Amino acid sequence: MPALAIRSTTTTTLREPVCARLAAEFLTVPLETVDRCVADVRACTEHLGVEATPEVIERVAREHLLAIVNSAPPPRGLR
Repeated sequence: MPALAIRSTTTTTLREPVCARLAAEFLTVPLETVDRCVADVRACTEHLGVEATPEVIERVAREHLLAIVNSAPPPRGLR
């Protein structure tokens, strides 16, 4: 199955600041995951015909990353 992310110089330059802000906010999420999430959100917005502004991409990607963080199993405590 082909990846949704479309790479171009325009996409990369618009994506970098969004990735940097989200990576700083979600320190427990690997940088590759943040980057892929932002790329996927951009591709999805364009596919749906929504204007892919950095603000929209960041907002939707933040929700996806919050879901990833909140779905992680709790740490095991000492028994």
